[in-house]
Amino acid sequence: MRRLGISIYPEHASLEENKKYIEQAAKYGFKRIFTCLLSVDKPKEEIKEEFKELIDFAHQNGMEVIMDVAPYVFERLGISYDDLSFFSEIDADGIRLDEGFDGHKEALMTYNPNHLKIEFNASVDNKAIDNIMSYKPNTDYVLTCHNFYPQRYSGLSYKTFEKTSKQIRKHNLPIAAFVSSQQPNTFGPWNVYEGLCTLEMHRDLPIDLQARHLFATGLVDDVLIANCFASEEEMTELAKIEPGKLTFKVDLEGELAPAEEKILYEHLHFVRGDMNEYAARSTMPRITFKDASIPPRNTRDLKRGDIVIVNDNYDRYKGELHVILKDMPNDGKKNVVGHLPEQEMILLEYLDPWKTFGFMK
Repeated sequence: MRRLGISIYPEHASLEENKKYIEQAAKYGFKRIFTCLLSVDKPKEEIKEEFKELIDFAHQNGMEVIMDVAPYVFERLGISYDDLSFFSEIDADGIRLDEGFDGHKEALMTYNPNHLKIEFNASVDNKAIDNIMSYKPNTDYVLTCHNFYPQRYSGLSYKTFEKTSKQIRKHNLPIAAFVSSQQPNTFGPWNVYEGLCTLEMHRDLPIDLQARHLFATGLVDDVLIANCFASEEEMTELAKIEPGKLTFKVDLEGELAPAEEKILYEHLHFVRGDMNEYAARSTMPRITFKDASIPPRNTRDLKRGDIVIVNDNYDRYKGELHVILKDMPNDGKKNVVGHLPEQEMILLEYLDPWKTFGFMK
């Protein structure tokens, strides 16, 4: 089950602001919260009091809370890897180890009597998770999560993200990653304000495109907003996403005919199994709309990223929808109903045979 989540940083916002943000996220179906102890420098009892109230409030709103920690946080708070009761006392659902121990300790932590989930760093290409898995952890309580990167140009390359995520997938472990709100004056745990994302290529993209891309890779289960505070509009856009379905936004070219609008936005599309290199064809609409009229219009030559619907001049194929993958001439039988914005073009490589896809209004 793929989930959406937010992040909260109690040291940088008031209790009231954080509670309001949690309520807003819950309204749009968000199920996870990431929070961070790495940047918190307060007495242990003060941390307990502050975080417990927020975590309990999150639970009242149906949300799970994972806390980011590292060995130096354990040392500072007097916590041992074999006694995680501190986190149970504040009602946390689990902890994320930004840095690890020796592999065996992490595996033993998954058998903690408090049934806390233990989340491991998914971003570092060092076989650390392979090492942990060699010690036979309780996988019912194992999660993984990529880093986020506050510094511009420091985020993961796609190559690294893909490599480390595929290594984790071999163990059938869930993977989370971060996207960045594009609201001005956002913040994270540190005093840096350059966005917070896992993939550097996402830093300046709309938040919903970041998430749609992560889901499209098939390498991410949960998507978390790393910075605060995302807008309600951004949450609305994220809530519209169907994680298992590849979805595109499209810039329309001219007014759609009634049949074109229904084909584009209402019909379920999937790529034919015998896919060619020029276009991803959705052929079922030609059956659904065999009796509809689709007059020829906007039959310009075709460019990569065009969305076309076959018109009345091509009787057998009328109503088919094609996503163009390679430039080609138009014989007058295909209406160009729109074109993918440049930013959306990163999704085209995920149009594989039998892939289900659709378009967002």
